[in-house]
Amino acid sequence: MTPHDMAVTRLACSWLLWYPDEALAKRVPDIRSAIQDLPAEATQPLTDFLAWMSAQDPLELAKEYVQTFDMKRKACPYLTYWTHGDTRNRGMAILHFKQAYLAAGFDPGDAELADHLAVVLEFAAIGDPLTGDALLAEHRGPIGLLRSALESMGSPYALVLQAVETTLPEMTPEIAERMAAIATSGPPQELVGLEPYTIGMEGIRR
Repeated sequence: MTPHDMAVTRLACSWLLWYPDEALAKRVPDIRSAIQDLPAEATQPLTDFLAWMSAQDPLELAKEYVQTFDMKRKACPYLTYWTHGDTRNRGMAILHFKQAYLAAGFDPGDAELADHLAVVLEFAAIGDPLTGDALLAEHRGPIGLLRSALESMGSPYALVLQAVETTLPEMTPEIAERMAAIATSGPPQELVGLEPYTIGMEGIRR
């Protein structure tokens, strides 16, 4: 997957993980157009998800989203929840994300917390790809657990996570170095229970 393909995939997944409002509905044709030339491992799950989404009544789609992500901690899209739960340390972990964004000159706004997977993917797509790679690599465990949770629930949103995982970076010295730099401004990660998923140490927006 080329850097451009990776950025397109991440941005498409970011949009599809937002609340399915009218703004997202208007973006669907652009998403379809953008993903058609991606490698099959990214195109197919996103095409299948868009087919499902487009067949849903808008109110039912919104209800499905809320029931999937807002009502079940099992499928929490906030990455620090998987590593810190509802502990006091989670606030510092979220700040860890925001500081990484601001250091790269990227302002995610206040629509969502900085650790929401959609925000991280947008940053990795159109902000700083290297820092985005480091954040995604650092939280590969939570991303894998979220996909597993969605699959166990039979949620079509698992297709979006399937596409996300095609963009997760291989560990390189550059990514490892950036991860270490980010870690100096944030708390250590609590990876208990994530062992199966842990790893060692413009112009796209339409």
